[in-house]
Amino acid sequence: MYRQEVKTAPITAGVPTAALTGTEAKTTMQAVALRTWLKIGVALVVTLMLALYLMRNVLLGTPIKAYAATSGELVQTVVASGRIISPRRVTVALQGTGRVRRVAVAEGQAVEAGQLLIELEDSESLASLAQARAAVAQARAKVRQLIELDRPLAVQTLAQAQATSLQTRKALERSRDLVAQGFVSQAATDDAQRADQIATSQVASAQAQVQANLAGGSDAALAGAALEQAIAGMQVAEVRLAQGRVLAPSKGVLIARSVEVGDIVQPGKALMVFAASGHTQISVQLDEKNLAKIASGLKAYASADAFPSQRFDAVVAYINPGVDATRGAVEVKLDVTDPPAYLRQDMTVSVDIEAARRTATLVIASNTVEDATSERPWVLVVRNSRTVKQFVRLGLRGNTRVEVLDGLAVGEGVVPVSKVGVKAGQRVRADVVAMPPAAP
Repeated sequence: MYRQEVKTAPITAGVPTAALTGTEAKTTMQAVALRTWLKIGVALVVTLMLALYLMRNVLLGTPIKAYAATSGELVQTVVASGRIISPRRVTVALQGTGRVRRVAVAEGQAVEAGQLLIELEDSESLASLAQARAAVAQARAKVRQLIELDRPLAVQTLAQAQATSLQTRKALERSRDLVAQGFVSQAATDDAQRADQIATSQVASAQAQVQANLAGGSDAALAGAALEQAIAGMQVAEVRLAQGRVLAPSKGVLIARSVEVGDIVQPGKALMVFAASGHTQISVQLDEKNLAKIASGLKAYASADAFPSQRFDAVVAYINPGVDATRGAVEVKLDVTDPPAYLRQDMTVSVDIEAARRTATLVIASNTVEDATSERPWVLVVRNSRTVKQFVRLGLRGNTRVEVLDGLAVGEGVVPVSKVGVKAGQRVRADVVAMPPAAP
């Protein structure tokens, strides 16, 4: 038979030390002391580690992110909003009164030069034109009659008068000879002399008639004036007829119309607004503070609010010499060199005018500059693991970039202004990274 023996450890907990033997009491006290020192050691280690953790920024420096100063290109732009305009906007009206017979175009329709826009009833104008043309034909016939009939007839009449005058002159001479010889009385001579005078006056009258019928004479002048008057009357009738038809002055687009078939129109009343084709322009209002940065010929980039992702080129073409005192703004017009097809009259656009450009210049992020508008702007630059307040001299200023002319070197880390709690002279652990992408 087997007998199993179970050994048990001496029970000391709760047993008075006096109840234990000397060896057992000593062992128990050593174990308690060891556990106590272990607890104290662990507490000290934890406390030391916690202290080191809390003091890490003091010992090693505050961790921060800094942007590296880089050498690159910087573009200074002036941003503004404006609208698409046409260089020529024509208000269509009629000079006469009448009933509209036809409106040939609709709003938004593109038209060619000379295309019919509005037509009035023209029966009365056509009748007046026919009457004027008949008057012209009559005046031309009168001129032709003067040349073909009156002038030759006057020449023949002059020839007859001259022949008659010659005969009467000879008869007078014979009568005088007979009176001198005593064959006839003085009365016969008087009759011959009277006949000669009548013939002489007829010659003068015929000569005057010939002169009047010749070119430059009075009858020719009257006939010419009558013809010119008739032609002028015909031209007036043609103009009145043409006034009843409005044609497109050039290629373009009809923006608006306020006339319908059957309307009775009055002279000068605006019926249509026509945008003539030409250089598309953008009109913007710039703050007068930016006036010194703008000049004719500067390049610009624009985008319509309806198509913000599609940009197109423009060029500054006109700067108004005056300033709007109520708004403190200056009107600037830009030519769109290659307008996209989606542009419309009065469409809202945003414009970035390139005021200046620098290449291979020292550039930092705009949000790293303190007191940027003052005379002494400065930055916090990281040098030898500490932040240093460095005054800088600035140049061009873009949307998200600033040119530094003096005070920094390429590659130095600059602390963003938004980094709260970082002061000059503070020990830091800088993570120098590239600047965020520039705004488009």
